[in-house]
Amino acid sequence: MRWINLLLFFALITPAVAQKAPTLPTNHVIDLSYPFDADTVYWPTAETFKLETDFEGLTDKGYYYSAYRYTAAEHGGTHLDAPVHFAKGRRSVDQIPLEQLMGPGLVVDVTRQCAGNPDYLVSVEDFQNWEKQNGKIAPGSIVFLRTGYGKYYPDRKKYLGTDERGAAAVPKLHFPGLDPQAAGWLTQNRSIKAIGLDTASIDRGQSTLFESHRALFEKDVPAFENVANLDQLPLKGFSVIALPMKIKGGSGGPLRMVALF
Repeated sequence: MRWINLLLFFALITPAVAQKAPTLPTNHVIDLSYPFDADTVYWPTAETFKLETDFEGLTDKGYYYSAYRYTAAEHGGTHLDAPVHFAKGRRSVDQIPLEQLMGPGLVVDVTRQCAGNPDYLVSVEDFQNWEKQNGKIAPGSIVFLRTGYGKYYPDRKKYLGTDERGAAAVPKLHFPGLDPQAAGWLTQNRSIKAIGLDTASIDRGQSTLFESHRALFEKDVPAFENVANLDQLPLKGFSVIALPMKIKGGSGGPLRMVALF
């Protein structure tokens, strides 16, 4: 009789349990991605984003319908750089494990250093100073560099240093990036999942050898570029979900990324 009563009890409570919707343990959801449109910032030599209309309006059957097509380079707007972008044989976009694109985030704020120096390199000392105040960068962290340049997006002149297009514009690029020595320090001394920043490249605009890309990507650490709204994040204590377009064999792709805290 006792077993019958237990079965009846579980039968009664099971529907209530099944109907309970899962909730995220967060009070804030911050969108870290810019929209893709005619203003999206791309490298001066890359094709920009274009959205064209296939159909928009009422059909001959009387209902509304819209469909569009877009073209874009892999690397532009808020996007992911896959390791294969600068390291032969390393992971392409579709090969990066999802677990590597999710995890605890932290922000290293160098806006003061960048305010008077558009060619600033985020240094080992910047990371060490962050750790003095916040503790050692934990294994599995996703690191963001806040240079303050997000406030200029999408003004190409202020954000990139030039609004010119084509190969002749590349030497005129001026924006902060990660010091190659710091990239090496991170890969050799800390175990991070990924790194991102609020500029157009993990290497500064004046880089010609892209040594920070190479140091990170050789160790299969991807980068997020043109990250939005870093000024809305705390220095630590938030989670990141970064999901790029799953382009098979791609060296990068558009990224939708959010922070939760």
